[in-house]
Amino acid sequence: MNFYLQGFLTFLKIGLFTIGGGYAMIPLIEREVVERRQWLSREDFLDLMSLSQALPGVFAVNFSIYIGHRLRGLRGSLALTAGIVLPSFVIILLVAMFFSAFADNRVVEAIFRGVRPAVVALIAVPCIKLGKSAHITLANVWFPIAIALLIALLGISPVYIIIAVALGAFAYGKFLQ
Repeated sequence: MNFYLQGFLTFLKIGLFTIGGGYAMIPLIEREVVERRQWLSREDFLDLMSLSQALPGVFAVNFSIYIGHRLRGLRGSLALTAGIVLPSFVIILLVAMFFSAFADNRVVEAIFRGVRPAVVALIAVPCIKLGKSAHITLANVWFPIAIALLIALLGISPVYIIIAVALGAFAYGKFLQ
């Protein structure tokens, strides 16, 4: 099968069957791109994921752009991004057209309340897998916990955290290694 069609259909499937946004897509993207199709190594996958998170924009879109570009340049980016965006676009369009008619429906409200914990779990699993892949151990687990606490409890902007970590990583690489 043509790569562009195969990539589009792969990312269309991921976009269609993932609830919870970009981070909930990570396990599906990893399974398809690294394990099933072997388009990227696990290390390349982690590098592209880190880049996708660090830059502004929608994580899933950034991720599909970078994966597509790594594999087939601009046309690869367009094919994978179209696949990941199309399901959300169509679903949001349909919800926007009909949501006001169902917004006060008790069944719809109950469905949304029931989906929320599942979304949290869908986001937690890739975080745990990412931690293992990034070699987070008991010796260094304090670092992501401290950053999460700084953001959640003290309200420090993630922008400042990213800048501080980038400067620290640069200094570490330049002077300590």
